[in-house]
Amino acid sequence: MKILDKYIIKSFMITFTSVFVILFFIFVLQGIWLFIAELAGKDLDFFTILKFLSFYAPTIVPLVLPLSVLLASIMTFGSFAENYEFAAMKSSGISLQRAMKMLTITIGILAIVSFFFANNVIPDAQYKFINLRKTIVQQKPAMAIAEGQFNTIGTSNIKVDKKSGDNGEFLEGVTMHVKNNNMGLGANTIIKAKRGILTSEDDSNYLQLELYDGYYYEDIHPKNFEERKRLPFAKSSFEKYVINIDLTKLNQAEIDDGNVTSEKMLTVPELKFTLDTLQKSYNKDVVSYADNVVMRSDNIFRRRKEKNIPSESNEVVQKAKQNLLSLFNTTERKQILEMAKSNVASTEFSIQSNKLDLENKSKNINNHWLAIHEKFVIAYSCLLMFFIGAPLGAIIRKGGLGLPIVFAVLIFITFHFINTFGRKVAQQDEIPPFLGAWMASILMTPFAIMLTYRATNDIGIMINFDWITDPFKKLFNKITQNNDDNN
Repeated sequence: MKILDKYIIKSFMITFTSVFVILFFIFVLQGIWLFIAELAGKDLDFFTILKFLSFYAPTIVPLVLPLSVLLASIMTFGSFAENYEFAAMKSSGISLQRAMKMLTITIGILAIVSFFFANNVIPDAQYKFINLRKTIVQQKPAMAIAEGQFNTIGTSNIKVDKKSGDNGEFLEGVTMHVKNNNMGLGANTIIKAKRGILTSEDDSNYLQLELYDGYYYEDIHPKNFEERKRLPFAKSSFEKYVINIDLTKLNQAEIDDGNVTSEKMLTVPELKFTLDTLQKSYNKDVVSYADNVVMRSDNIFRRRKEKNIPSESNEVVQKAKQNLLSLFNTTERKQILEMAKSNVASTEFSIQSNKLDLENKSKNINNHWLAIHEKFVIAYSCLLMFFIGAPLGAIIRKGGLGLPIVFAVLIFITFHFINTFGRKVAQQDEIPPFLGAWMASILMTPFAIMLTYRATNDIGIMINFDWITDPFKKLFNKITQNNDDNN
């Protein structure tokens, strides 16, 4: 390795390390703010909080790493251009491509390391992060509930006015809204109690909530629509009421900004194995649902055999072609139409229910595919951001933390927005998961190629559109000249 290569790599790594540490610290602070409700006021020791943040920290590397590469590339190569170091290189016959050669290999190694980090370290950290949350909640059950605000746990929203006791297990002024399992009916059960006690066992996935001296209100939804206008409800009082709160949802919690979901805890081989199982189950359910719909259709016309109507009768066949119901009397026609109406309503309800179930399973499959692709996207994004940042720094000829930060933030926000949009659309099965995961990379790659080409050829950042406007200018001049000649 030549002295120049060592100098370029050293300059880049110093800048990259500084930027990475600063951005990593900022994102960790953002994580603290994200989980402040779970950490503040829980009497947790410093070591537990440190473990909590250390298990969360690896999940922010996919965000910090590409941004650090982009910003470090712009700053490093912008500084080279600003201090006329590139001019000295070019005067010695060293092109920008040659200057980027060894650094490209270095970024390639970093991309490979980032893939293994995303495939091995992050899933393990996710698993430990979720289990630590479970352990904290089991050891300190009241951690799941904060004072003075509604807390969503399982299928309930719980609010308490005050907590007391060594672990905050004694509650006062408990209000619960229990969600309805039926779609669209909302929370139709409200429980209010003067006091309560939270208990939990180490090996259990349930919190036990004992409520004392309270009332139980429940809305009733009659099948008859006319009766719903009366707004009936049931009310009862109790001296003691025991509720088991499922913590399984917490173990598989989905945190919006943290992206903590079950598929994030799996490596690529595990994801492929799980996908194979999910796809087989999905295909089996599709066939099963289709068979059930067919079986629901009652072949009422088998009665034609009981009426001894010969199937080969031309008269009957011609009559059936004109009006199938003409084969039956008035009573049978009414029965057939009523049964058909009932079967259609039942089949429609079954199809809607099965459709929702299949959509959820399809979304789960798409999430697993996205998790696989994102591990490779992290590695590719490092290379992509380098080939955007390095040429851009050479073109703008500005180092430091001013203009490079503006360009880096704009480019990364665009990349992250497109990436998030592609993921959301792919989750809804509107585009393939591959396209959703790679959408931002596909759209930004031509931009990286263009910048690299213009930087290596000293063209600059301005784009020449003369090839578009020249034909119109020539046409306009020709028309003007003809008008002058005619005059």
